[in-house]
Amino acid sequence: MKRADVPLFPILLKLRAKKCVVVGAGKIAAGKAAGLLASGAHVIVIGPRAADWIQSQARVGKLIWRRRRFLPADVEHAFLAIAATNSNATNDAVYQACVERGVLCNVVDVPERCDFFYPAVVRRGPLQIAISTDGRSPAVARRLRIELERQFGPEYGLWVEYVGKIRREILSRNLAAGERRRLLDQIASYESFEQFLRKRPRTKTKRRKK
Repeated sequence: MKRADVPLFPILLKLRAKKCVVVGAGKIAAGKAAGLLASGAHVIVIGPRAADWIQSQARVGKLIWRRRRFLPADVEHAFLAIAATNSNATNDAVYQACVERGVLCNVVDVPERCDFFYPAVVRRGPLQIAISTDGRSPAVARRLRIELERQFGPEYGLWVEYVGKIRREILSRNLAAGERRRLLDQIASYESFEQFLRKRPRTKTKRRKK
């Protein structure tokens, strides 16, 4: 089996307080850094010049901006690194430094230099639906994301929050394994979802004056 034919392993990572390095400080790098920050990562951005957003986040201490060119030691002890520069030589240097140090690496738009990919994601509160085509067609992944966003509205996020609360209550009770499984399946059923929709409070909308 060729390396390109090996299926990807789907996983959701906890990045809280983990060192994540973004090499490059332009618009694309800013988007990658924003996603990492949202996951609680300790973000370090490397680049002589930076987009306004990166500069503003560095000023308030949300991330660290090292205003210089990349050095291999920058990825030392990092959990993952993203190379998002317009220099192939720099991106290759980041990838090589990560390989030598066992650090996960993603070189933007260069699949063969990626240990992981960014899926297209539908987010509804705690509910996340990730779509991947194993790098074969990001356009297809985006189209499916749009379709799923129509199918799964904001109410799904509220419902998952509710189910999580009830699940914690069930797990706190001294129940037999079979009864516990039955209740957990019941609260996750479509009937439970429909009942939740009927009971949840609705936001009243004001009528426009004619």
